[in-house]
Amino acid sequence: MPKYDPSAARWPRMTDAEATAEARRIIADAYQPAREMPTAYRDTSPLPAYGTTPPVVQPDRRIVPAWAAGTAVAGIGVGATCVGIGCGIWLACQGFAAVTLTSVLFITLPIAGVAAVVAAVGSALRSLRGVRTETHHHYAGPVRQETNQITAPAYGLIARNRNELHR
Repeated sequence: MPKYDPSAARWPRMTDAEATAEARRIIADAYQPAREMPTAYRDTSPLPAYGTTPPVVQPDRRIVPAWAAGTAVAGIGVGATCVGIGCGIWLACQGFAAVTLTSVLFITLPIAGVAAVVAAVGSALRSLRGVRTETHHHYAGPVRQETNQITAPAYGLIARNRNELHR
């Protein structure tokens, strides 16, 4: 391919022989077969076995505190109740006068507030009831149990932490 001449206004023209050679090169590159690359690989060799212990079933138990589940259910109930009461009041008001949805929402807002407070108080009482729990530890085999106590005194307006581990 001819080199660009900055003094010339445009690229110089190719001769017929150069153009034919360039066209053959482009066509040969276009029709060259592509390299074959594997798109997937499956390793069929057997997996190594370590030890003689059979696999142990590990049940999937997601632990959600009862108070959290109760609060969630209460929140869903409060929301559904407020929507139902609000829609009922809105439909009743549609028959009596031309009342806007905003005014109906302001009417049902105290109901929703009272329901939310009742749910919060019930959740707090339920969580206070579950504060005193008793934990039992059952061990089999040699056990070493350490109980460490860390005291971290912090005094003054700008406190510096000096953690001390007593054994």
